[in-house]
Amino acid sequence: MSGGGAFSARNLKKKRAKARWHSRSAKKRLLKLWKLKPLRGAPIAKAIVLKKKGIEQKQPHSGIIKAVRVQLIKNSIQVTAVVPGTGAIKHIDEHDEVTLAGLGASQGGAVGSMHGVKHKVIAVKGVSLSELLKGKKEKPKQ
Repeated sequence: MSGGGAFSARNLKKKRAKARWHSRSAKKRLLKLWKLKPLRGAPIAKAIVLKKKGIEQKQPHSGIIKAVRVQLIKNSIQVTAVVPGTGAIKHIDEHDEVTLAGLGASQGGAVGSMHGVKHKVIAVKGVSLSELLKGKKEKPKQ
């Protein structure tokens, strides 16, 4: 029996905490690395809109970026996705199914003056966002 003694609990606890970092699964969990790649290597993913929100831009830019908070269907991870295009946010409602794609920054990071936004909406209920904006198609009712 190692480390025995009446008052060794603190030392044993400290050693155990250090030893956890040698386990790959524990390290992933503690650093929350599963949040880095929510799409899990896929180019696009479907998600459900939880709420619409505006994000302030980083310095030196000013303005509000229209975005949506969504929950991925495949693994229930919540991410924020930007809605590109003028007036595009009007075509998206809460509980709509949207298709997401990465923004294309190096190493999966945020682009430009957007705080922590790494994804963009490309379709709403299976209809392309660009076609909705041009007026070529309408969003399905159900």
